[in-house]
Amino acid sequence: MVTVLYIGGLGRSGSTLVERLAGQLPGACAVGEIVHLWQRGVTENERCGCGMAFAQCSFWQQAGKTAFGGWDEIDTGRVAALRAQVDRNRFIPRLAARPARAGPGPGLAEYTAYYTRLYAAVAEVSGARVVIDSSKHPSLAHCLRRQGEVDLRVLHLVRDSRAVAYSWGRAVRRPDTDRHSYMTRYSPAVAAAQWNGQNAAFHLLRGVPVLRLRYEDVVAAPEAAVRRIAAFCGLPAPGRLAFLGTGWAELEPGHSVSGNPMRFATGKIAIRPDERWRADLPAGPRREVTALTLPLLAAYGYMGGQR
Repeated sequence: MVTVLYIGGLGRSGSTLVERLAGQLPGACAVGEIVHLWQRGVTENERCGCGMAFAQCSFWQQAGKTAFGGWDEIDTGRVAALRAQVDRNRFIPRLAARPARAGPGPGLAEYTAYYTRLYAAVAEVSGARVVIDSSKHPSLAHCLRRQGEVDLRVLHLVRDSRAVAYSWGRAVRRPDTDRHSYMTRYSPAVAAAQWNGQNAAFHLLRGVPVLRLRYEDVVAAPEAAVRRIAAFCGLPAPGRLAFLGTGWAELEPGHSVSGNPMRFATGKIAIRPDERWRADLPAGPRREVTALTLPLLAAYGYMGGQR
């Protein structure tokens, strides 16, 4: 049984950084947002984190052959159709209410089998004990909890809603292809609604271990965070994490299939809090996001003397 560390939460919460840091641990293999592999990798041939196009990346070609006999054996339209049937946020209440022992229905079983076969292939090709999937979507985590062929561990990563809303409002170019395109943008109100919904959905997850971390705590003390993640996954952390220093990390190239542009970063990178929202998010949107997200914002320790 493959151990899968599933990083969940809303995008722009630092998941790519956390994935890259955890992926440097011996015995771990970080592969980005697998939920997007079928479209962005197999169909659209976007770039892997190693810089190669998906079809030219030897790692992913070997993983596809091991899992399915080759990527040309996969009907990505079928995967997309199954996802529409079972893997949507609106299905989370039903997925959460149904006991895991009841087993998945036929569509859910077929859908999650694509993931379990791929996780097993990644573990075999990489030699890793833990596969890190930063897909983030809570609905996929709820689907995977019913799959008995993976040892699922969920890392719920949260970040101050005001910082997240500010980030979603910025224009960020996607370097995944040669096409000139940008990542999705949200208004502050939409970002707040997404932040509430995505994070609340992880509180409904039952039957699997969940570790909740704040992005701000990760960047403040990255070594402590990585050691917590290692213990949570069952990975032995070495006495000294040579890839981490004071305010920096040394990153090896990886094979992430989708994610924030920093998935392409290698070598020594700075680790520091991104607090631009404090100066650049206007007072009106800041008050709006604070009011809309206040219950969870307080629960996660972002209000009053705790922040």
